[in-house]
Amino acid sequence: MEVFTLLENLEEILESGSKVPFSTKVMVDAGELRDIIEEIRLKLPDELKQAKWVKEERQRIISDAELEAQKVLKETEGKIINLIDEHEITKQALAQKEEIIENANKVSKEISDGTREYADSVLEKIENVLRETMDIVHNNRRELK
Repeated sequence: MEVFTLLENLEEILESGSKVPFSTKVMVDAGELRDIIEEIRLKLPDELKQAKWVKEERQRIISDAELEAQKVLKETEGKIINLIDEHEITKQALAQKEEIIENANKVSKEISDGTREYADSVLEKIENVLRETMDIVHNNRRELK
């Protein structure tokens, strides 16, 4: 900042000025001091404006960063909720899968049991028919003898 440089110039003028004997006073060139003070007056408003702009820009950047952080946080929360929902859907799908498999196994067992019972009843009827046929054959053979 140029204002600081000008203030350092003022200090140098004071330090290099002629000392008045038996006092703390210093003799300096008044015109030189006035010129530096005038430059400070001219530059100070620009530097104040620049400092104000920097402060406002800083605040804008912080506000933008906060908004972006809130946006990211909301997106993350949404993704977490979706993952939780997907997890629940997955749990439900697995439960339904188990139920379907269990029902299929029951139906398969029922069909298998029904098939065996049917086969047993058919074989029993065949056995009865064969037994009756064998009895007839046996009786016929006895009659022949």
